[in-house]
Amino acid sequence: MSLVKLIAQADERGLAASGLACLDRCLPPGAGEADVLRPLWAGAAAGADEWAARLTEARDGLDAVIAAEPGPEPDPGGAAGDGSGAGTGVTLALVRTLLGSAPSRWEAEPLRAWADTCSVVALEIHQKLDAVGESGSAAAAEWLARCREDPAAVADAADGTDGGDGVGPLVAGELRRQIRILEILSDPTGAAGAGAMRRAMDLSTEGQRVLRAVVSRRARARN
Repeated sequence: MSLVKLIAQADERGLAASGLACLDRCLPPGAGEADVLRPLWAGAAAGADEWAARLTEARDGLDAVIAAEPGPEPDPGGAAGDGSGAGTGVTLALVRTLLGSAPSRWEAEPLRAWADTCSVVALEIHQKLDAVGESGSAAAAEWLARCREDPAAVADAADGTDGGDGVGPLVAGELRRQIRILEILSDPTGAAGAGAMRRAMDLSTEGQRVLRAVVSRRARARN
């Protein structure tokens, strides 16, 4: 099933975890190492009883990281997540903006809109770092839209290899993770429980390591 269809069919917990996982993978190393989004994973698992409070806690934690490590001013000519200090700052600000836009209400439709936005932004960040294709162009945006709607477009791509039809390995890997997380959390019997959330977290952590390795290589190449 396509990513777009999975988001359309997901329940509140799947949507909350899906959007959160996208942000978690894109956090720059400093913020990620502080586990500032960990409280929100607990909120996604608990549902309506804890989501709003955990969301506030995660926002406060990320604000503290930003205040402690302001970094350089963003370079208008730099790309988000390009491995430079400016690019890292842009990515961190973008993640904070998306976290700020997360709905405090535990309701499917606002969570669905938020998860969909997080999905697109995460893919765009991965695309900027990919070795295949041209990011930021109308054609690139069209490719991302197609891949979200057609899983066959990236079925043969794998991390570390070039994908078909101009789809790079980072984008292909991110698409598969987004799809898999929604699949893990969509058990219609409700039997997945906390174990499913843990599997989703582990899968997101794996993607986080992949993206940070690429950012690290780019940073070394710039020096």
